[in-house]
Amino acid sequence: MRRHPYSNLDATARWRTAVAAVGELDPMTEAPFQIGPKDAVVTAGSCFAQHIGRHLQEFGSNYLITEPAHPMVGEAAAKRLGYGIYSARYGNIYTPRQLVQLFDRAYGRFVPIETVWREADGSVVDPFRPRIQPGGFNGVAELEHDRARHFRAVREAFERLDVFVFTLGLTESWHSREDGAVFPLCPGVAGGVFDGERHALINFDVDQIVGDCRAFLECLRSVNRSARVVFTVSPVPLVATAEPRHVLVSTIYSKSVLRVACDVLAREPGVAYFPSYEIVASGHAGDYYAVDRRSVTREGVDHVMRVFERHFLKKSFARQVLEKARSIVGGAASRDADVEADAVRRAFDVMCDEEALELIAKDC
Repeated sequence: MRRHPYSNLDATARWRTAVAAVGELDPMTEAPFQIGPKDAVVTAGSCFAQHIGRHLQEFGSNYLITEPAHPMVGEAAAKRLGYGIYSARYGNIYTPRQLVQLFDRAYGRFVPIETVWREADGSVVDPFRPRIQPGGFNGVAELEHDRARHFRAVREAFERLDVFVFTLGLTESWHSREDGAVFPLCPGVAGGVFDGERHALINFDVDQIVGDCRAFLECLRSVNRSARVVFTVSPVPLVATAEPRHVLVSTIYSKSVLRVACDVLAREPGVAYFPSYEIVASGHAGDYYAVDRRSVTREGVDHVMRVFERHFLKKSFARQVLEKARSIVGGAASRDADVEADAVRRAFDVMCDEEALELIAKDC
């Protein structure tokens, strides 16, 4: 019998045994490291990253919150103000360039030219967290005080974490022509005034994404040498594209670039890739998109997190998670149907800065 590299492939390497003939799709093989119950986990990224953080909090992981709301602020109000959604109150971070910039600003290595956006009603908006304070801040002093507190929380998160999970979301971004500062939203969408002389579109390519991620890894390990990082790609399509082409074409470009970049990065020590994008967007696990063909359903998120738990949580910790999940499901089964539906709706109500683009479209 002839022998060749395909003679003794693992079942995960063959389409028939790995995709076509499986009950639940699991596109992971072996994770390069695992997370224990005492490991401090910090998350950041696009709006899909909120599902990962919420899930880890619900099931008892050591999810690090370094910027909590004041005890007098109720849960609903705290969420509207961006507390507890991520480890710190930085809102959605769609690109690695934005992540590097957050680090540099928190450690005083970069001060952008545009530090505040003044609105017509007298309020001010943080250009780098434009939707974090509904209605804006009352004045520059209030914003600067909040920003200083926020930067302390960011530094604490980076220095204390054991595992950092970052969800890459977009390649399109808007930046300042003056100093290169990147914004989570185009100026003028949720604050500020767009000026073509000062602001420009940038659509990152693979080399730029990889370079920015490596720059962040270097920054992170300069303050936390043992930090481990999990990169994943959001399966959520673009709300809109600023490129002169169909939004679907831009979405496929964006996700392809991010996915290739993650493949390059995952070859480095202390870095892992988690295939949340493949589980949802491939369609091979089922249709996990809601009627808007953009939002990921509860079933899709649950599938993603089951795979995450299976590979990244240590076995003893995973058993604890499974027992807690069963108790939650069992309790939910006894609730009134309307109450349960409302709880599910609230759990999956994520803060997505990019949705502001859709709101503008509806208003026009």
